[in-house]
Amino acid sequence: MIPRSGQTGPRTGGVEVETQRKGHRHHHPPTQAKQVRAPWPASRDEKESQGMGRAFVYVVLGGGVAAGYAALEFARRGGYSRGELCIISEEAVAPYERPALSKGYLLPEGPSRLPKFHTCVGANDELLTTKWYKEQGIELVLGTRVISADVRRKTLLTATGETISYKMLIIATGARALKLEEFGISGSDAANICYLRNLEDADKLVNAMNSCSGGNAVVIGGGYIGMECAAALVTNKIKVTMVFPEKHCMGRLFTEKIAEYYESYYTSKGVTFTKGTVLTSFEKDSTGKVTSVILKDGNHLPADMVVVGIGICANTSLFEGQLLMEKGGIKVNGQMQTSDSSVYAVGDVAAFPIKLFDGDIRRLEHVDSARRTARHAVAAILEPSKTRDVDYLPFFYSRVFTLSWQFYGDNVGEVVHYGDFTSSSPRFGAYWVGKGQITGAFLEGGSQEEYEALLLIVRRKTKVSNMSELEKQGLAFAVQESKKDLPDGGVTLGEKPAFVWYATAGVVAAVSISAFGYWYGRKRRRW
Repeated sequence: MIPRSGQTGPRTGGVEVETQRKGHRHHHPPTQAKQVRAPWPASRDEKESQGMGRAFVYVVLGGGVAAGYAALEFARRGGYSRGELCIISEEAVAPYERPALSKGYLLPEGPSRLPKFHTCVGANDELLTTKWYKEQGIELVLGTRVISADVRRKTLLTATGETISYKMLIIATGARALKLEEFGISGSDAANICYLRNLEDADKLVNAMNSCSGGNAVVIGGGYIGMECAAALVTNKIKVTMVFPEKHCMGRLFTEKIAEYYESYYTSKGVTFTKGTVLTSFEKDSTGKVTSVILKDGNHLPADMVVVGIGICANTSLFEGQLLMEKGGIKVNGQMQTSDSSVYAVGDVAAFPIKLFDGDIRRLEHVDSARRTARHAVAAILEPSKTRDVDYLPFFYSRVFTLSWQFYGDNVGEVVHYGDFTSSSPRFGAYWVGKGQITGAFLEGGSQEEYEALLLIVRRKTKVSNMSELEKQGLAFAVQESKKDLPDGGVTLGEKPAFVWYATAGVVAAVSISAFGYWYGRKRRRW
């Protein structure tokens, strides 16, 4: 199945688990915008009745990627007045593109730093700095932790004791990194053990790398974070060993054949893979720093630093017992609306129906989903009668070294591989076929046109009558089929449907984030 959360316990990615856990549109500042007025403006009396608190019409809780894209959608639709919308974030900076933290931020030379990667540059859109929010009349409540929420009363209580009330709430709390302590392993507070979820984590990781040049790093976990951080560590001249219990890397998405290519490529860059075992404990020096990682199979790995990427857990605790939950997240309908009509949820925290999968509820952990669901929720809030249910096609991508891949759909069914898996400039892929239809598609090294072709055949559930012929045609099958008009009079390529824009935006997102310099351009041959 495609990468998702919502199982009965967290992913184990390299630790021992003893027991199972329970096109830009012009817009104006809101004072000048054409108002799409909501029927529930906060009155002066309501605001004054809050005493020491504050009252808003719209509150976005969370300051990650989704919050930035929600803000941009609000500004473009003009559905609020100055002072009616706020974003509450625990971080001290405006929303930013988190994928940059495992890419450009970790470069040894010319690393990316804020404000270069504030949202929404990841989708080739505007750069939303603090100045932009001020100009748009959006209040940023930064460095603020919300410790409780009362959905019935429509209030949020901060750690400082302030009460913030709302008429409509968008939950964009995202997810947190799973910690070793949750698996019975102590010691993750050591100065040279790093996680990567936010800017503070990234700074700690950079400091650890700077003091570890020529040393040894152990990466725990073989998923997105593990793979991208391993590549960054190698680039910083650090010897890397990856440890995870699965048979191959990216086990929730990659087939064994696809994983074999990437593992071989990483090995050529100096990465060592230790698979089928898990971390059990650490050896430390007198200062408390880790010096060795002890594995279940008895091996001791020397470590000057450790990076842990063993999965994430949706931040739902504020709303448990108040909103319906499913698949480890907050359950929403096709409008991203929760079981309470005044509350919406978006991004990693939201479990929403996927039309393409017959309405199956999924919680997707990827930046593209965060961007898309955030914008959809705002549209549904401001113009509910004009907003259809979200029709999202799961999309994942990554770019490391000189490699770049994209995946669309669901990885269920029989797999057909195609292309050249041996070249140093690879061009290969796979189709997943279920019930005689394309359910998912993966491609490494494709062009924008080819990626759009894959998206179209997955979206259309293109029929496959001969698996051998599909393998023989390979990528040509997708390109040819994407150019055909649909026999039922549906969308044709010439109509440029919304989901083709979405594919294009995804390609641009992958390129723009990596364009920060991540193992690319003039540095790409320096190996």
